[in-house]
Amino acid sequence: MTTHRFWIQASMAAVIAISSTVAIACNVPVFRYALERWRPDLCQVIVFHAEGLTTEQEQELQTLGKATIAQGGIANAEIIQSKIGSETDRGRKELWEALSRQPNVRLPFVVMRTSLGTGELVTHWSGPLQEVSKAHLVDSPIRRELARRLLVGDSVVWLMLKSDDASKNKATRDLLATELERLGKTLKLPDGIGLPGSELYSEVPLFLKFTILELDPKDPAEQLLVRLMSGFEKDANNEPLLAPVFGRGRALEVISAKQLNAGLIEDLTMFLCGACSCQVKERNPGFDLLLATNWNSELYGEDGEAPPPVASLERTPTKPTPLTIPPGRKR
Repeated sequence: MTTHRFWIQASMAAVIAISSTVAIACNVPVFRYALERWRPDLCQVIVFHAEGLTTEQEQELQTLGKATIAQGGIANAEIIQSKIGSETDRGRKELWEALSRQPNVRLPFVVMRTSLGTGELVTHWSGPLQEVSKAHLVDSPIRRELARRLLVGDSVVWLMLKSDDASKNKATRDLLATELERLGKTLKLPDGIGLPGSELYSEVPLFLKFTILELDPKDPAEQLLVRLMSGFEKDANNEPLLAPVFGRGRALEVISAKQLNAGLIEDLTMFLCGACSCQVKERNPGFDLLLATNWNSELYGEDGEAPPPVASLERTPTKPTPLTIPPGRKR
């Protein structure tokens, strides 16, 4: 991918065009609107098998399944069993046909796929079922720290997958840190937050704060993220990779360090901190990371009610109510 900036700008232009049909403008920043209202897409965990699973394999799959939202857990994933020869879904049939031509593919075989904002599915991890337990597919230290930062009020967390070149890592980190510090001081929150149509619903503090979270490509506990980011930039040529993450773990894009500059950092940051004029998640660029986080409970408490998701471009006018921006929880 060599056209990240063009793609992002085109996506944002489409969002702006769509927003002209919205009945009431929303002045809540994109990053905060996404945190309070956008439900993460489910990651697909597809298990290909030929003659069913053994008892031991079923138990291993059940352990993974219990961690998913689909089976009462909190990780945004669903387990899909696909029996070869009986599969009716065209996409999964074509996926297996492609996999079966690769060497060393042993059944049962697991594929994890993430949905892009366009609805396209991309594979970011695959391997035999017996490797699932040691692959940290559902949870990892970096993903827990990412969720923690978003929940205490970090506006955007920049994931940085380091390269093997220490000088490139330092140059990239320094550029990003300098620009994010500048933007944190110069950008302003949109006016009108708290007015009808622009309400806040959680006690997470609202301010502009941007942080960097570094990812070691050799960390065995983080190979899901490493494979995911590397898969978007297969021709990175040992460059650090970056992904601005906001909301409930939504990555806007994966960017090679060789494409990173002050202008691009500012463009992406301004988009994420600007008024959320198009509230429909699917109309916005990005993809959701697999995180084991109970967002509604963390944001609204065990008995708290989350605001309903916006399912169309139209918003129903709300009755004006006084609202004070909450101070939020302590870091």
